Amino acid sequence: MTIDNLIRKNIKKMSAYSSARDEFNADESNYLFLDANENPFDSDYNRYPDPYQHQLKDAISKIKQIPKENILLGNGSDEVLDLIFRAFCEPREDEIISMPPTYGMYDVLANLNDIKSVKVPLKKGFQIDTEAVKASITSNTKLIFICSPNNPSGNLLQINNIKSILDEFDGLIVIDEAYIDFATNSSFISELNDFPNLIITQTFSKALAHAGIRVGMCFASERIISVLNKIKPPYNINQLSQKKALEVVQNYETYLFQVEIIKSERELLSKELKNIKWIHHIHPSESNFLLCEVDNANYRYEQLLSRKVVVRNRTNQHLCENCLRFTVGTPEQNQKLLHTIKQIDS
Repeated sequence: MTIDNLIRKNIKKMSAYSSARDEFNADESNYLFLDANENPFDSDYNRYPDPYQHQLKDAISKIKQIPKENILLGNGSDEVLDLIFRAFCEPREDEIISMPPTYGMYDVLANLNDIKSVKVPLKKGFQIDTEAVKASITSNTKLIFICSPNNPSGNLLQINNIKSILDEFDGLIVIDEAYIDFATNSSFISELNDFPNLIITQTFSKALAHAGIRVGMCFASERIISVLNKIKPPYNINQLSQKKALEVVQNYETYLFQVEIIKSERELLSKELKNIKWIHHIHPSESNFLLCEVDNANYRYEQLLSRKVVVRNRTNQHLCENCLRFTVGTPEQNQKLLHTIKQIDS
């Protein structure tokens, strides 16, 4: 397997758009820039942003301990995922495999890009049915999506199952690690050198507390990153988001501290919810939420909503019948949630 064999033929042939800041990018204080038809009056944001986010990638590289050549940044992880589809999946020919219940955008993006989506449901306990996944692989399978910790179940998928698929699959495997900072296991980033077909996505939206700036991270081989850079919009991360994301990375310890609070609150919340009669089971979680099986998810959801507490009703998803998903809040928010739940404990 070589990455070049997986790239769409038209993507191989195309030339990337060359922006003014691609052709020349230097310290603005030393040059007179009259090349990009920007408004010349300084507003702090009158210039186009760095199309490759070099300063931000340098900072992320140090935190993640991975060369910046192995990093791509997207307008949220959803843009990263869409770029992967566009680069490697031929419309009306190729296929992907996803494992429900899981993040819904994999299917949305498959439909958007006219790619067949093959669903191989997780087994009881929300673990990969490894043999079923392998049996579903065809010559047209290009991508396999694995969400770990998984959404909406919250659990880590077993490493040996993931590696078993990585060893035998000749296409690309995308491990979505949006919630990895809340887990006991480390990221698969350390495995990139061993698996050239591995792509990892992470985000600023969860542990890093900046969902509003829409910055997603992709880690992969230099070849994969070069292909994605070739087709991404030239200025996909705006200057405001780059600036704020850099501040976040420079204050990384603050967010690690918040993660420890959330993990502690997750355990306290889980312990308290076990005492609620209408909550029948709390699934183990290595994320920042708890998936709880209740007596009647639709009824309990409406009860909570009427008391201005918004949770997520997952009852229509595979293995999630009568399940509500509770995001772990601040200590004060969790106490309010528990107070409300106890009021309707009947």
